[in-house]
Amino acid sequence: MRRLFPLLFTLLAGSAFGANCTIEIQTVSQKDDTYTLVLHHDPTCEILLDHNATHLSLVSKVHEGNTTALPSTDTNATDSRIEKLIELAKSKMGHRYAPAKAGPEHFDCSGFVYYVFTQNGIKIPRTSLTQSQSGDKIDRAHLKRGDMVFFDTHERGHVNHSGIYLGDGKFIHSSSGKAYGVTVSDIDHGFYKDKFRWGVRKSVSK
Repeated sequence: MRRLFPLLFTLLAGSAFGANCTIEIQTVSQKDDTYTLVLHHDPTCEILLDHNATHLSLVSKVHEGNTTALPSTDTNATDSRIEKLIELAKSKMGHRYAPAKAGPEHFDCSGFVYYVFTQNGIKIPRTSLTQSQSGDKIDRAHLKRGDMVFFDTHERGHVNHSGIYLGDGKFIHSSSGKAYGVTVSDIDHGFYKDKFRWGVRKSVSK
């Protein structure tokens, strides 16, 4: 059970995340080298299992609301909004990664995407997994600037990392890796090449 102690400590030490978010460990069981924890948390919150596998956090759902802004037929206005969104994202280059943070100075991966979109009046879910489920899936060939992009960095069969597509095979994101902050990476080469799963496009018009 010794290997489980750090995880138990993290969960108990972080049992209150925000005024209405609490988490409790109901049972712990062991079979061979596998430990199973049964958790209970407030239904207005959700467990954050993002890029940093050493932290388990609880975040509030209170800001989710409607996940898509109204569509627009004004192409120029939409293009302008996309550039404004990307300009804000790039202005955060180098800001440090921090688990369960959504700005304005520190971000986890989904917190960075959440911050950039909500600051531009676009309501999206808070976590990478729920962000990835908030619209139709877009494959690599059809990505456009401003699309949200999603990855399974641990290759465990579920999305755990998100970013914003910049075009030309690049995306901006808050990484818990070597950069340990907001950085630009290549979607087609290096670490993320085989980790990309799909994109989601949001209307960026008002």
